[in-house]
Amino acid sequence: MYEGAVQDLIDELGRLPGVGPKGAQRIAFHLLQADAVDVERLAAALTAVKEKVRYCERCFNVAEAPMCRVCSDPRRDPSAICVVEEPKDVVAIERTREFRGTYHVLGGAISPIDGVGPSDLRFTELMARLSSGAVTEVIIATDPNLEGEATAAYLGRLLKDLELRVTRLASGLPVGGDLEYADEVTLGRAFEGRTLIHA
Repeated sequence: MYEGAVQDLIDELGRLPGVGPKGAQRIAFHLLQADAVDVERLAAALTAVKEKVRYCERCFNVAEAPMCRVCSDPRRDPSAICVVEEPKDVVAIERTREFRGTYHVLGGAISPIDGVGPSDLRFTELMARLSSGAVTEVIIATDPNLEGEATAAYLGRLLKDLELRVTRLASGLPVGGDLEYADEVTLGRAFEGRTLIHA
């Protein structure tokens, strides 16, 4: 246990995902030894992200304007929507340069153990987007883990009676992994070989 501000910093850093007590302590002491200019730049970046970043009003990706760069790009194909769990998954798929449609970010995955059910995710907003009739294909790109599979199965049932081509990313992605950690080649092949859930 350290005194005052140092311990407060370690405690706050320890609340970040993937940062344990030892990691939080290392980061805190790195910041203590860093130049004041570097620390101020980090503080300014943290403040700016909270002030400027919002969610796209159409797809719920992160954006600094009402619509994200994908939704505001007229070259994107509005007839295909790729459904992902988090904004970081949009970035992972965009790196492949295989998909030219639009996205829908659910904001997580169904996880009863964590108290996350369908009503906690953006399924209603997705269904509203599909009601226009402009979409012909929905690609389900949830993580290939237990929660992602449950979310994909729920979404498949939800879309069953709509006249849409519904596909799921093909295998090739590691089971139990996250899309953000997949390399571009693996993710690109998974996109090319996605399987039909229903037409």
